[in-house]
Amino acid sequence: MVFSSPLFLFLYLPLVLGIYLLGGKKLRNFILFAASIFFYAWGEPFHVGLLLASIGLNFIFGLLIDTPESGKSRRKLLLGVGVAINLLLLLHFKYANFIVVNLNQLAADLGTEPWITEYHRVHLPIGISFFTFQAVSYLIDVYRGLSQPQKSPLKLGLYISMFPQLIAGPIVRYEHVAAEMEHREMTLPMWSVGVRRFVIGLAKKVFIANTMGALADQVMTLPPNEISTSLAWLGAICYTMQIFYDFAGYSDMAIGLGLIFGFHFPENFNYPYISRSIQEFWRRWHITLSTWFRDYLYIPLGGSRRGSVRTYVNIAIVFTLTGIWHGASWNFLFWGAFHGLFLIFERLGLKKALDRLPAVVSHVYCIFVFVIGWVFFRIDDIGEAWRYVGAMFGMHSAKPLFDTSIYVNTELVITLALAFLFSMPVAPWLENKAEMLRSGPGRTVVASVQGAFMVLMLMIAVFYTASSTYNPFIYFRF
Repeated sequence: MVFSSPLFLFLYLPLVLGIYLLGGKKLRNFILFAASIFFYAWGEPFHVGLLLASIGLNFIFGLLIDTPESGKSRRKLLLGVGVAINLLLLLHFKYANFIVVNLNQLAADLGTEPWITEYHRVHLPIGISFFTFQAVSYLIDVYRGLSQPQKSPLKLGLYISMFPQLIAGPIVRYEHVAAEMEHREMTLPMWSVGVRRFVIGLAKKVFIANTMGALADQVMTLPPNEISTSLAWLGAICYTMQIFYDFAGYSDMAIGLGLIFGFHFPENFNYPYISRSIQEFWRRWHITLSTWFRDYLYIPLGGSRRGSVRTYVNIAIVFTLTGIWHGASWNFLFWGAFHGLFLIFERLGLKKALDRLPAVVSHVYCIFVFVIGWVFFRIDDIGEAWRYVGAMFGMHSAKPLFDTSIYVNTELVITLALAFLFSMPVAPWLENKAEMLRSGPGRTVVASVQGAFMVLMLMIAVFYTASSTYNPFIYFRF
């Protein structure tokens, strides 16, 4: 059940919200927890038990780790066991198929029989990477004394399973919502901001991401040696916009839903496409994931405190794992290592050189790197991805069968222009101007125009969603 579907918009959300409001403060956590389990079971009926098992497991380990009479070594052992169980579950459900296929391929390359024959493909539970990382961060924060262990399995269950961010993030740390688990206010201003944020995210998804995705799917599945250079770049740029507006749109909707239900979720994107270096890109892209890896892996490995060589090794480890976290495939691992390599180059001196150049040069460099990187993220076969990159640089047929003229139309041009425009901080500038007008004598008019615009945008988005069969969710691989 995706947030942009009519089923969610017209049935699930109004029903849950109505029950939530009628239930009163004492029942709000239970109602939201039950609604979240139902939401997960709707999309993942076979593995809802896994989510419940994760909740129970981490509830018990959280209490054991915080036992006052336990010594430091015992608490560390309990933490290690708890984290290991979480990661082993993730390894089994997300990576077992990948490991078996590659081991058997290695056996074939060596001329031997398949090493693993008695094997049934494992179904990947949706959202497992997100709720596993939240659970791991909870146990580590309890061990570090940054958070108190939750004494109520219901409240911990709500933290791990809360439906607004269960499937696609942002990754919420327990300390960010612990107080609101106990007491939260639902005010009209919060509702207003939450609804507006949700509608903006919905618009990003259905107006921009879906249109960009339709073109990217058509182009990036064509034989690379049969497309023109301009069409190859158009496909890569459209996918670059699709993945941003799809994921950022879902994050906006999650943050908006959180505000509607009384929670403040962290921001997840901060205009990453205006970055002037890959370092800056990762401070702006999927912020909750990059900070998770920084705080729970990079810094414990030693960060940049143990010399240059160790720093480069740590970066390579973190970004290889960042890549494979996105999906069990070699192209994701390559994508992560690709970004890690440029981060190392920037530490070796590239960043200083870029800083001395005009801003437009460093910006073009960064765009070039992440657009090329998204090709490897999108195309599963690394060989095909390289051939596609070759097409982007005119290394194939001089007389391609497919050119941009076949695919470009008015809708695409307008959508692409809007995608470029709003990938820059235009919206905050417009909001600031509107805020200045609201403080003056025309505030009633401005508020009315804004309200009418949001209603119109919601109506068009709903109509667009209901009438379109193209509604992918590219992060279901998580």
